[in-house]
Amino acid sequence: MQAPQNDPGPLPAAALAMYERDRASQLLGIELVEVEPGRAVVSMVVRDDMVNGLDVCHGGFLFTLADTAMAFASNADDQRAFASHADIDFLNPAPLGARLTASSRIETIRAKLTVHDVIITTDDPITVAVFRGRTITVGGSVTNS
Repeated sequence: MQAPQNDPGPLPAAALAMYERDRASQLLGIELVEVEPGRAVVSMVVRDDMVNGLDVCHGGFLFTLADTAMAFASNADDQRAFASHADIDFLNPAPLGARLTASSRIETIRAKLTVHDVIITTDDPITVAVFRGRTITVGGSVTNS
């Protein structure tokens, strides 16, 4: 497990269990900064294997970072939820070596459908991208899956 840059304090058991099984996030060096039901903050540093031909972070990695933040926000209450739709607006490039932070929060909930807004920023802070996604809660425990 990637050690957080700053001590995030206590994280929900569901977030810890999910991260332990999340090989993709671990391979990308994504760190859990804060997680609570409906809200999550994750971060990663843009590595040389994440940049595109223009020497900035590939958009797919930005999308993955935002999707990861949404996943932890939507599963922190120990009820399994999956992404059902998402889109992203790329606003500024993220250079090699930049620490990116994705902050996810619930915008609205209707029955089992939840809308999340995620903002990705650099430490400067410059907004790199905005992401809106939807999750569907399917039930069942995250910690016991």
